[in-house]
Amino acid sequence: MADKKDGKKAETKEAKAEVKEHVKEHPREEQAKPDTPEEKVIEEEESLPEEEVELDVDVDETDDRNVIKEEIIIRREGRPDIRREWIPKTELGRRVLRGEFKTIEEVLKSGELILEPEIVDYLVPGIKNEVIYIGGSPGKGGGIRRTATKRTVRMHKSGRRFKLTALIVTGDGNSVVGIGKTSSREHKTAIEKAEEQAKMNVIRVRKGCGSWECGCGGEHSIPFRSEARYGSVKVTLLPAPKGVGIVASDSVKKIIKLGGIKDIWVKTDGKTATRTNLAFATFEALRNLNMTKGDL
Repeated sequence: MADKKDGKKAETKEAKAEVKEHVKEHPREEQAKPDTPEEKVIEEEESLPEEEVELDVDVDETDDRNVIKEEIIIRREGRPDIRREWIPKTELGRRVLRGEFKTIEEVLKSGELILEPEIVDYLVPGIKNEVIYIGGSPGKGGGIRRTATKRTVRMHKSGRRFKLTALIVTGDGNSVVGIGKTSSREHKTAIEKAEEQAKMNVIRVRKGCGSWECGCGGEHSIPFRSEARYGSVKVTLLPAPKGVGIVASDSVKKIIKLGGIKDIWVKTDGKTATRTNLAFATFEALRNLNMTKGDL
């Protein structure tokens, strides 16, 4: 039995030695891998002759949406300017780019509804934005630290859901002012949406000198008394002589200043701690200056 096992081991050793010698004398060459389907498709495409293909596409050259476009610069207070290409989506925007309206006053007098904030950016390039601080968080000692957005919480079965509300006032500091209020889940988004809303809600501020103490005939104040109510807040605007300045709170002063008024007395009634109602009441009082008979 031992002789048979030894004989088998010897045969296997001899066979392995022969295989090694054969490998040394005839090294194996790397077999080429078969082409993948993607490579075959590429080779077939390269082998095809090049041909010019004409696409039958109808392009209406008279369509304003394909022709009219403008690059505008959006200026934001305290942040870098944004350069953006504007392709108007409304008929008013296309008419503005065609040059039918030269100023924002012409658009407001025509009674056209502004649905694109880029219209105001195009006609009033130096427009500014101001944030009305309507929010607040508890501070040390029981005080309130004012914030740019007001946070509200709604309880849901999945947990608390937060909403941030921002109030923005925009104007050129001459005769145009607007106000916007929007909500979002993010602080930055709420402010940007409020800016766009304020630009689509601009009005023309009527100025004059209605104070019997001055009588200069200039446009540093308002021509007559105006009042408006929003919620429980009532705001009364009174013309003032030169040198008085804007006699109002900080939030109201931002709106009056962006409207281009330099001298005015502001009287408020109601719960003025609600800054949203106070701001909208002031804006409505400025709007009521245009509510007179005759051609303005």
